[in-house]
Amino acid sequence: MGKSLLFYEIIGIFFILLVGSMLHFTFELSGNNKIVAAFSAVNESVWEHLKMGFWPAVLYAGIEYRKFKSANNFLFAKFIGIYMIPISIVVLFYSYTAFTEHNLVMDILIFVFAVIIGQTASYKLLKARNVPKWFGTLSLIALISLGIAFVVMTFYTPQLKIFMDPISGKYGI
Repeated sequence: MGKSLLFYEIIGIFFILLVGSMLHFTFELSGNNKIVAAFSAVNESVWEHLKMGFWPAVLYAGIEYRKFKSANNFLFAKFIGIYMIPISIVVLFYSYTAFTEHNLVMDILIFVFAVIIGQTASYKLLKARNVPKWFGTLSLIALISLGIAFVVMTFYTPQLKIFMDPISGKYGI
């Protein structure tokens, strides 16, 4: 599984970056379709940009599953890797904006770095020893829960800073 796994995880970085970048524009290009809104950034809030890493990573994990499903730690490794993407984005974004002004180049670099962190974590865990089977079940529940949160909070948006579009000052769609 070694070299093949590394190859898949590296390809995953490029896949997630490409598809995630496209998700920045798909809502507007779709004519503001509500189904597309569930999976795309609908505004410039930090929360909406997290979907750009989450959904492509989930999709890519589905692609990888056919090849690596025999690893009983697959779901756990993907859960950790996928969760690392939005966590890294939030931590890095709010860390740098606490000290300096918002910068588009920095935001793009954070997205790239977060995806690399997620795929690296996934790779390391997939190479690790097997984990208890119930880790996979909990991992799947956690991934589904975050996916539901992204969909629901696009339409029923909490009035918190992470959800606010800094350009319009509005929340959600």
